[in-house]
Amino acid sequence: MDTTASVLVALVAALHVYILVLEMFLWQKRPGRDLSGFDAELARATAPLAANQGLYNGFLAAGLVWGLIADDPTGFQVRVFFLVCVLVAGLYGGATANRRILVAQALPGALALAAVLLAR
Repeated sequence: MDTTASVLVALVAALHVYILVLEMFLWQKRPGRDLSGFDAELARATAPLAANQGLYNGFLAAGLVWGLIADDPTGFQVRVFFLVCVLVAGLYGGATANRRILVAQALPGALALAAVLLAR
C-alpha cells in the first residue's frame, strides 16, 4: 500500500478518534461547547445525542484502523468501505447540520479515498 495513502487513512482515523472524544467526553466542557456553539444548558440536553454520534465516529476510526492492518485484498476493501462511509457522513452533515463538516470530515475522507484508489 502506498505510504501517502496509509498516512491519509491514519489521519482520518485519528480525526474520528478526536471527534469521538469531543462528542462523548468533552461535549459539556469548553472544547465540545466551542465545537457545537451550544450554551451549557443545550450542551447538557444534547449530551446523550452527541455521545451516540461520538460512538459512531469511533466505529469509523476502528474500521479505518482495521483496513490499515488487514492484508489485501480485505484491507483495501475495508479502507474503501469506511472511507466512503466517512465521505457520505461528511456530505450529509455538511448539507444538514453545518457546512464546516464538509471541510472537516468530507474533504479529508475524499482525499484519503482518492489516495487509496490511486495507490491500487
